[in-house]
Amino acid sequence: MTTVSHPVFARLWPRLAAAGERQGTAPLRARLLSPASGRVLEVGAGSGTNFGHYPPSVTEVVAVEPEPRLCALAAAAAAVAPVPVRVVDGSADALPSDDGAFDVVVASLVLCSVPSQAVALAEVRRVLRPGGRLLFWEHVRGDGGLVRTQRVLDATVWPFFAGGCHTGRDTVAVIEAAGFTIERLERFDFPELAVNLNPTRPQVLGTAVRG
Repeated sequence: MTTVSHPVFARLWPRLAAAGERQGTAPLRARLLSPASGRVLEVGAGSGTNFGHYPPSVTEVVAVEPEPRLCALAAAAAAVAPVPVRVVDGSADALPSDDGAFDVVVASLVLCSVPSQAVALAEVRRVLRPGGRLLFWEHVRGDGGLVRTQRVLDATVWPFFAGGCHTGRDTVAVIEAAGFTIERLERFDFPELAVNLNPTRPQVLGTAVRG
C-alpha cells in the first residue's frame, strides 16, 4: 500500500477545489478532459473533482491517489461519476498498471507535487500505449520577479501547506524531455482574482503525445 499523508493539505484541498469549481475551473476541467476516450488513468485524483467532467467517450477511469483522506473522498465521488471510475491506492512514481494499458493519462495540478517529475513522467509514458495522450493542467515557473518569490516559497512553507507542491517547476520542458510531443498548449493566468499575489501562475493546459 502506498500511503502519503498530508493532513493539512487533505483538509484544505476539497474546499479549495469546490470553490474553484464555482469560480471558473469547471469549464477549464471540461476543456482539459474533452479529448479523453477509451481507458484513462488519472494520476493524483485528489478528492475526485475531475470525475464529473469526463466525456462519454471514456470507457473506464482508473484514478490513483495515495493520500488516505483524499482517496476516500475520491471513492465517494466515483460512485456518482457519469463514467465508470475505480479509485486505487498508488503513487506517481510507481503506477499500479501494466505497460501500455491506457489510451490516456490525466495529470491535473499534480506534477507540481511529485518528488521527481522525470520519474513520474517515465511511469506515465510506460503505462500509455504508443500514440497515447497525456492531458495536463499544471502551474509552472513564472517570469521576472515572480521567479524569486516562487523559489523562496518552494524552499520554505509552501510544500508543507500545499501537499508537497512546488510553484516554480518548468513542467512543459520536463514533459518534452520524457519523450512526449506537445500537441496543444494553452498558457494563462488563473484565477484572475488577485493574480499578482498568486504564486501558482502562469498555468498551462495541454495535450502531449507519447512517442
